[in-house]
Order: sequence, then structure tokens, then C-alpha cells
Amino acid sequence: MSLQLILQLVIIALAVGSLPLIYSAIKGTLLNFNQLVWLVLFCTFDLVIFGAFTRLTDSGLGCPDWPGCYGHSNPIFAIDLIKQAQDQMPFGPVTESKAWIEMIHRYFASAVGFLIVVLCIISWLKRHTFGIRVFMGALLLLFLVCLQGGFGALTVTMKLQPIIVTTHLLLAILLILGLTIMTDITTQKSMQMRNYSTVSSWLPLIAAFLCLTQIFLGGWVSTNYAVLACTGFPLCNGEILPTMDFETGFHFWRELGKTGSGESITSTALVAIHWFHRLGALIVFIFCGSLYLLIEQQKTKGNALWQKNIKLWNRNFIAVLTLQLITGISNVVFNWPIVAALAHTAGAAALLICLSKLTYLARVKQ
Repeated sequence: MSLQLILQLVIIALAVGSLPLIYSAIKGTLLNFNQLVWLVLFCTFDLVIFGAFTRLTDSGLGCPDWPGCYGHSNPIFAIDLIKQAQDQMPFGPVTESKAWIEMIHRYFASAVGFLIVVLCIISWLKRHTFGIRVFMGALLLLFLVCLQGGFGALTVTMKLQPIIVTTHLLLAILLILGLTIMTDITTQKSMQMRNYSTVSSWLPLIAAFLCLTQIFLGGWVSTNYAVLACTGFPLCNGEILPTMDFETGFHFWRELGKTGSGESITSTALVAIHWFHRLGALIVFIFCGSLYLLIEQQKTKGNALWQKNIKLWNRNFIAVLTLQLITGISNVVFNWPIVAALAHTAGAAALLICLSKLTYLARVKQ
């Protein structure tokens, strides 16, 4: 890895990462730390969706090295090597379009890393306003995004090994969750709210844990290309309990498309992966649907700002939960269309944002 390559990639990261800051400055919100956190959250959310697009278009190995593309900072300089690889394998992992998709994903990821560094700097400067916990939270986000970058590198160098790719997705979701929490603790509105809820804050927290588990299972389905292992809905291949190989399907440390012993993975293992994700979806939908009804039907009194916020996020929550159900079924019924798959990934991230907000609102001091 040459110093020239590193410098070129750093310049690209600074250029791409500066665009949201310029936009924020034009809108006059750059000096509002809470709105800046929201902007970084929006960029990270977009990064997760583009990461899903990269995976769904099989572009994860569009540039088979890291952090550059055949040792260059962009596919333009590597075009001859890309064409050679494409000529050898016309339908292989390396094509010009896939190389661009993969590198744009890396540019966006490095730009988000730069923005989080900016958050760390500003949170330190504002430590007397928000307290040291905001700065410590920003440092935790920086650690997460660096860890995320490390798993991004492993995704390429370990040839899309399912557990690496799934962990890469889960870390991205945790980054979104962390940024959402930071929007809560840096808003001045929190000082004006009082909780009159009878809902325990543990309930949305349990729902968030269930959703995180389900997101991991969904990532495991996607990275093993098991989305179409079960045809039809609600039955799986015409059966409630089809033949399944859970031991092979949930052997985590193995190559893509292989068993732990290096043989080709069986269809029964893929069915087990898909079927278990469906079971998890049912559990999550029942629990989260019950949580929505509990919050919606409770009788609250007092602080109008708090009531407005919890009702808003609760209705956002059920809307996203319904979207997840629809897009999940659509992936099976319509043979995994990319629009439904992207919406399903977006919905998973949005679901965690809503639950984070509900958890925070349920914990606001009396």
C-alpha cells in the first residue's frame, strides 16, 4: 500500500465528507450540533442502503483488493486490469460497473468516518455545554466506524465470508443506533419533557434487542443467498416444517457457499437459514405490534411536548414495522426484487431508530 494511494483516498474522503458540511453551512445549521448529528445520521443511513445495493448487485469484489482498486484510488486508473479480469470471467465478480459501485461505497464510508471525526472535535469543544458524556459517545462512534472499516476490509480480503459480511452489516446498524442516541442527548427539547408514561422503558429496549437479533438473521440470509431457499408464503416449499439442516446452516465460520468442511452447502442448510429468519420475523412482529398497541392505548397526561413525541415515534414505528412485513414477503413472492430488498434493509435501520426514540422517551425523567 503506497503513501500516494493513502493520500489520494484521504483527499477523496475529505472532499466527499465536506459536501454535507457545506450543505449544513448553507442552511445555517452547521453551528447547531444536534442538527449536525442528524445530518451525519442521515449520511450513515444512506451508506447502509448503498452498502446493501453493493451486496445485492454482487459488487463486493468489484475491486478485489483494499483499500484501493488494483492499487489505485479509483477504477479509471485501473481500467486495463479491470478489463483483463472481465475478459477472463465476463460474468465474474469484477466488471467496470461493479468496480465503481464498490469504490463509491468505500468513498461514502470514509466520508462518514471523516464526519464522525468532526463530531468528536466539536463535542470536545462543546463539552461544557453537553457534558463529557457526549464527547465519550462520539469517541465510541469513532471506534465503531473504525471497526466497521476493518470489517469492510475483511469483507474483501476474505472473499465475502458470510459471518464477516453479516457482522459488517450489524456494526453499521449499531452505528446508526449510536447516532440516534446522540440526537437524543444533544437536543434542548429533552430538558423540557417529562415522562407520564406507564410503559416501562425495558419493553422498547427488549424490542430493540429482538430486532437486532432479527437483523443479524436477515443479514445471514442475505449473505448466504438464502432468500429464495423457501418458495411461497406463508408455507416454505409447500410445508410448515420442511427438511432443514440447522447444524450446517448455522456453522458460522466457513466460506461463502461452503460447509465448514469445505464442501458445497446443501439446499436444506439454506432452507434452515431462511425458515429461522421467518420464525424470528413472526416473534418480532407479535412483540413489536403489542408494544405499539400498549403505547397507543395508554392514557397519558401532563406534558404536551412529551405526548406529541412519543405518539409520533410510536406511529412511525408501526408504519416501519408494516413496511418490513410487506417488503419481507415481497422478497419471496416476487423473487427478490432489488427495490424490495433495499427497502427491507432501510426498514431494518429505521426500525432501530424508532425503537431508540421510544426507549429514550420512556426513560425521560418524571
